[in-house]
Amino acid sequence: MASILVLWDVDFTLVNAFGVGRRLYDLAFADVYGRELPVWVHEVNMAGRTDRAIALDVLKIAGVPDPPGQVVGFEAALARFAPSLAGLVKATAQALPGAAAALAALAAVDDGPLQSLLTGNIRPLAEVKLAPLGLTEHLDLDVGAYGDEHEVRAELVPLARARAALAYQRDFGGEATVLIGDTPLDVEAALVAGARAVAVATGRFTVADLAAAGAHIVLPDLT
Repeated sequence: MASILVLWDVDFTLVNAFGVGRRLYDLAFADVYGRELPVWVHEVNMAGRTDRAIALDVLKIAGVPDPPGQVVGFEAALARFAPSLAGLVKATAQALPGAAAALAALAAVDDGPLQSLLTGNIRPLAEVKLAPLGLTEHLDLDVGAYGDEHEVRAELVPLARARAALAYQRDFGGEATVLIGDTPLDVEAALVAGARAVAVATGRFTVADLAAAGAHIVLPDLT
């Protein structure tokens, strides 16, 4: 039985979705508020942040009254429209080099790790980014933690650990949990939780940036 919990980030760790998430925000905002999301709202920083934090910023900047009171309804619209983007993912998104092989290699290890997600995406968005590219086969998505569950990424780690412990009757505390991601916020989430941080420099942050953030291991990519 697995004794290690590996929690993967999605964007720029496993995939480059080429703006699928931004398209989803456009669709959801138009549906809920009956107007287009201002183009300049897309300048909101998304790297390593959760959809809860991003959505709150987007609603505020777009002039929606009471963003904290509106955010759950907006996230419901995001979840509703996410499956409709599967075709766009197939047409434009790409699995990053080594992603599929890394997932499969961990799954092939005898008594290998339990693999899931710790992502800033809401679960339906994470699934639609990964499934069309064949990247969900080795993941137990039910024990992951997702971006509508807290504004702060580090707060997602205890959620995933608790779900994995309940489902598999094992303790994944401390360094029995490993986070793999491409941003300093992924690294911070691991360090705050006492987990191991494996960083990959396949996003906007360099090997030096990720090492400076305190990652235990930094890889140039997943190959």
